Amino acid sequence: VSCALFNSALGGLQDLLLARSLNRVALNDDPLLVVGHWRSGTTLLHELLALDARHRCPTNYECFVPRHFLISQRWLKPCIGFVLPKNRIADSMPVEWDLPQEDEFALVALGVPSPYLSIAFPNEPPQFGRYYALDGLSPGELVRWQQTLTRFLRQLIWNRPGRLVLKSPPHTFRLPVLEQLFPRARYLHLVRDPYAVFASTVKLWKSLFAAQSYQRPTYEGLEERVLETFCRMYERFESARLQIDPHRICDVRYEDLVRDPLGQMRQVYERLELGDFEPVAGAVEAYFGQRADYRPSRYQLTPQQHAAVTERWLPSMQRYGYESRDSTPGITKPE
Repeated sequence: VSCALFNSALGGLQDLLLARSLNRVALNDDPLLVVGHWRSGTTLLHELLALDARHRCPTNYECFVPRHFLISQRWLKPCIGFVLPKNRIADSMPVEWDLPQEDEFALVALGVPSPYLSIAFPNEPPQFGRYYALDGLSPGELVRWQQTLTRFLRQLIWNRPGRLVLKSPPHTFRLPVLEQLFPRARYLHLVRDPYAVFASTVKLWKSLFAAQSYQRPTYEGLEERVLETFCRMYERFESARLQIDPHRICDVRYEDLVRDPLGQMRQVYERLELGDFEPVAGAVEAYFGQRADYRPSRYQLTPQQHAAVTERWLPSMQRYGYESRDSTPGITKPE
């Protein structure tokens, strides 16, 4: 309760001091949105794009205290580093206040319903599924979602200008709504071997449920939820992308990105017309050099899990060239 009152008080103070100024901030209509399923490598891509000083990615601090980061970042952020874990739960990658983060967490902190709220009570039926695609919302609910997002983005630009680079797996559902807000947006879509995505996503939700829920999670129905959410996400995404100029969407395979990061990033910059990549090339190379010892997790699927992924996700496997793979690095094929 004391933390809530503290955040509300600082948020009210920020509104009092900056509301008029923030309302005058103009948002460009061509942000870059990193989309793709959870655990497909979108965080890696977001961090690589954040190396470019021309880009404006929301940070962990901005997303977790979105009500008042403009007035609290200089004095509060240095004092509360201890609340951050050293590494991410899902993959042991470093966590720092200034690393980029999903804007979905900012929306949650600002009081907008989100499917992420189901993390708190994972044994209950999933909540707020309408907020994936946003097409089942009332006009008032949709306007509130749009206004909350754009207000947060204005704060980001007021704090430091640049091309907005947003990353959130739920945005993969939301292209029609995002197109209304940003008619010249670019989309960077990352895909990864579906067997690895399935195993890693199940691990992600189990880790989050265990660490952040108010219940002792049973994980009942989790695998089916992962399978079904992927299907709904890509049914929505593939339909929506047909209405968008293909020059504004770039598909990248995770395996190609980690094999040839400089070559893949150079192609991304050229395809989406993001400007000259060469000023960023050294930073990208250094990023991978610092993580040369990192080894991704290895998974073993049961025969039933392998068969379910193959059957349910076959259209996406075929579209992105994974259907002929008998095995994947990091995945043990079931006997």
